[in-house]
Amino acid sequence: MHGNGGNISHRGDSLAIFHRLGFNVFIFDYRGYGRSDGVPGERGLYEDAATAWQYLVEQRGFAGNDIVLFGRSLGATIAAKLAAEVEPAGLIMESSFSSARGFAQAVLPLLSRMVVMRYRFDTAGYVRRVTCPVLVAHSPDDDIIPFQLGQAVYAAANQPKTFLTMQGDHNSGFLQSQPGYEQGLREFMSSRVFGGQEGVTKNN
Repeated sequence: MHGNGGNISHRGDSLAIFHRLGFNVFIFDYRGYGRSDGVPGERGLYEDAATAWQYLVEQRGFAGNDIVLFGRSLGATIAAKLAAEVEPAGLIMESSFSSARGFAQAVLPLLSRMVVMRYRFDTAGYVRRVTCPVLVAHSPDDDIIPFQLGQAVYAAANQPKTFLTMQGDHNSGFLQSQPGYEQGLREFMSSRVFGGQEGVTKNN
């Protein structure tokens, strides 16, 4: 699930990585993104993710325990919310924040005390309810979402869980982190998700 900026037409580099890893990918645009009609909002984004899951499971016949949810930035929050409500094989959260409030406090601490938050996007709260293996990936050099927010998401997750330290900025860190990024995904999928081993903290 992609982040707040762009749409699925901008995810070619990520799709190429998953293709090299040998995974089938289903990608979609939320309402109001790309060619999808509607106006985006927090509840609507969650509903769109749930609809995508229902399509794969109910119409396409995929088993939930064969599906790994992936979300980047805002998409990580949406993926975590869905993972807390269904039973996927695994959850990958990249460059995520702990909550809308946590993000505001980290980036604009003074202003965050004076405004009422319209959105919650409670990533840490959602991931506490997730029972499948979790991979959290974040870069200390992230120029949009501070690294400590990714660490907070990891701290909130249950075992088995893995932390993958990336390199580079928010939007292209996964490319700047090669080959460790791709290797980290491969190891998580092969050993933590489909291999049944306990997750451990991993730095690349």
